[in-house]
Amino acid sequence: MKFTAFDRKLQGTGASRRLRVAGRVPGIVFAAGEPAMIEMDHNALFHALKKEAFHSTILEMELNGAVSQVLLRDFQMHPYKPQVLHADFQRVDDTTKITKKVPLHFVGEETSTAVKIDSCTVNHVITELLITCLAKQLPEFIEVNLAGLTKGHSVHVNDLTLPAGIKVVTHGKPNPVVATPVDPAAEEIIVVAAAPVDDGKKKKKK
Repeated sequence: MKFTAFDRKLQGTGASRRLRVAGRVPGIVFAAGEPAMIEMDHNALFHALKKEAFHSTILEMELNGAVSQVLLRDFQMHPYKPQVLHADFQRVDDTTKITKKVPLHFVGEETSTAVKIDSCTVNHVITELLITCLAKQLPEFIEVNLAGLTKGHSVHVNDLTLPAGIKVVTHGKPNPVVATPVDPAAEEIIVVAAAPVDDGKKKKKK
């Protein structure tokens, strides 16, 4: 994905506030040398942030007529307005080693034995993975094939087929669960007591 950035001449809280009023978003690009202060069109960035690929792939940033590769590292939103307040990027090249969260895409669960035969639902315990790799090896997502899922068995990180050069960071957990089938909830049968029938006859008072 490609986006356009512009040099940000003025810095400080007041300058950033004026940029936002003018429909711009202040940002910064970190690199091996001096960081670059940039600004971007708010609406273009706002809509780009809605796309999964903008968060998990190497982006092409055009700045002053030159195109460089960057990675979105962080962004801040207004507490209650649909407004982007700031965005941080990292400049990378093919030799840059990065650590990044990538989303998991689950496929095949509807054809699995656990779902099709045993009527289980599948709990996606993990929806993204923290990985390390070279920037050029960063996948947009990692696919999790659940077609072979059976009742009583879970899919773990070690069961995943990872692209070349990808290593998962698990923070000490040896083999976390990614997805697991859950038994269907037992139907609760509620018995309602029948109301007494009024036969129209009134009991005589003694």
